[in-house]
Amino acid sequence: MRINTHLADMNKAYLFAEIAARVAEYSKEQPPHEIIRLGIGDVTLPLTPHVAKAFSDAALSMGTPEGFRGYPPYEGYDFLLDAIIRNDYAPLGVTIGRDEVFVSDGAKSDTGNIQELLSADARIAVTDPVYPVYVDSNAMVGRLGKRTATGYERLVTLPCTAENGFAPDLPEDAPDALYLCSPNNPTGMALTRKQLGHIVNWARAHGTLIVFDAAYKAYITDPDVPHSIFEIEGARECAVECCSFSKNAGFTGVRCAYTVIPRELTATADGRTIRLGDLWRRRSESRSNGVSYPVQCAAAASLDDIGRAEINALVSHYLANACIILDGLKQAGLTCYGGVNSPYVWLKTPDGMSSWDFFDMLLRKAQVVGTPGAGFGAAGEGYFRLTAFNSEENTRRAVERIISTI
Repeated sequence: MRINTHLADMNKAYLFAEIAARVAEYSKEQPPHEIIRLGIGDVTLPLTPHVAKAFSDAALSMGTPEGFRGYPPYEGYDFLLDAIIRNDYAPLGVTIGRDEVFVSDGAKSDTGNIQELLSADARIAVTDPVYPVYVDSNAMVGRLGKRTATGYERLVTLPCTAENGFAPDLPEDAPDALYLCSPNNPTGMALTRKQLGHIVNWARAHGTLIVFDAAYKAYITDPDVPHSIFEIEGARECAVECCSFSKNAGFTGVRCAYTVIPRELTATADGRTIRLGDLWRRRSESRSNGVSYPVQCAAAASLDDIGRAEINALVSHYLANACIILDGLKQAGLTCYGGVNSPYVWLKTPDGMSSWDFFDMLLRKAQVVGTPGAGFGAAGEGYFRLTAFNSEENTRRAVERIISTI
């Protein structure tokens, strides 16, 4: 048997799997209910009543001859595509066609799978710190070369630090693809309209594809931060946008997302001009049977007037928690970022402590779980991510415990 050595040579555990293992080991010593988890970005509030009813009604209809549905359309049902276009893009003044929207089981899947559209030797750039999936998915197929002590030999990393305002400095030797997440996971910072416009102009000039992860767009409160990259002139020629129902509508366990690939986004190969949307459709037809009818009904319900009001309440709850974390830790003297347009707070570890040492200290002394910044890349060392995805009570208790520990 010949195996994929690129996969075998990767880190032995995914970042959040490593965190889960450490917490599980500690839980053998400490009752699990004592641990407050602000680590993994998983929501904790239940589905809203309107969304749950739509989900339930659709599931029950599948038990009737007239309501049963088999395989869904590969791109998604028209009712969900129309709801996305009408509610997520039209209010922004952005025109999107049905044939440009592709429904899937998650933004994690889409941002991980989009690399299949690229050649085996395509050069990839990511911001640092970065959501690990962007790197891992390219490493698995060998596109990044050999793993080194600091990363991968062919990966272009663009540090996003306090010194550059967490906005990447763009390289002169442009890559084939650049992954961006705004509002950012893990730093919680967001690109302004001017900053994103600069990146789009650079990408157009150099023929670079932008893979834009907009999973946290519902948390944007700053009017100068775009909710979609397609608000930026020229973005339709260089960008795809991946969006999710997970972090706003609570679909982490339900699984539904969508990616927008504009018609203008093309590439030339062997003298042919090929639309990336056509490649993605062809890939999806072979790789997936789509998202179930009840899930798509629930997603559509989250976008109508009643659903949006309920979802806004969920988002407001998590943003309030982020404010509790941000204000509490700043008052305790810690340097913190994010937490305004995002459910994540990115803090500088005290006294130069390594991020994994800080993780272990908080786990054992405060019984609080966060995410070590080093798990997101070299520029994340010395930082730590806390999420707002918990109850208000637990969030306040966690902040109190952290302050008493540092």
